[in-house]
Amino acid sequence: MNPIVTVQEAVTAFADFMEPTAAELDAIELEMPAILADVDLIDAQIIALNHKPNELDTRRVRRAFGRVLAVRRELANRAADDMAGGAA
Repeated sequence: MNPIVTVQEAVTAFADFMEPTAAELDAIELEMPAILADVDLIDAQIIALNHKPNELDTRRVRRAFGRVLAVRRELANRAADDMAGGAA
């Protein structure tokens, strides 16, 4: 019979190396508006699923989807501007 042992030491031994770098944290902060817009869209969709959808639910989901598209467009344009800024 084999004893059950924990591998906690092996899992936590590399915890310091698994922390996000400053560049990764900056990228997350840059994309935070898109993340929050996605969360708002999901919230609106969940609200619409909890009962019989009505006109208010439709508008709420449409508005949230519009915000997602606007934020994604802004991020894409910012990325394109950053790439074009280095060209001569």
